[in-house]
Amino acid sequence: MASRKARLADVHEIASGMPHVTKWERDDGTDRPVYQVGGKSFVFFRTPRPDAVDPVTGEKYDDVIMIWVESESEKLALLSDDTNPFFTTPHFDGHPSVLVRARDLGALTKHELTEVIQDAWLSRASPRRATTWLNENRLS
Repeated sequence: MASRKARLADVHEIASGMPHVTKWERDDGTDRPVYQVGGKSFVFFRTPRPDAVDPVTGEKYDDVIMIWVESESEKLALLSDDTNPFFTTPHFDGHPSVLVRARDLGALTKHELTEVIQDAWLSRASPRRATTWLNENRLS
């Protein structure tokens, strides 16, 4: 299994490596960027929030990453697989995204992580950009 730090670096590498991506940095001194395509977020490093807390200590998780998905059925598929580290909270009911803690990224292979982030990008990119990328990367 890869370390948390290695997988976290993979998230940044994969997200920033997709075409037409803008990386927005927060001005609060934290390393919690937002990756967007065409002005739409697809990977979002969250600040600690009251909807994601440690069930024992009650402390807010400080390492949650939100990743967009194509549909509710895709979200449910990711959430129903117990081998995946993805989760959600009631705050995200009906929202096309899953959450994952950075500390749990090591449960994913780089290939799995790449697929999830590429799918997130595809779910937010314009149809033209998505089609072009698919033609260049998946159908050749």
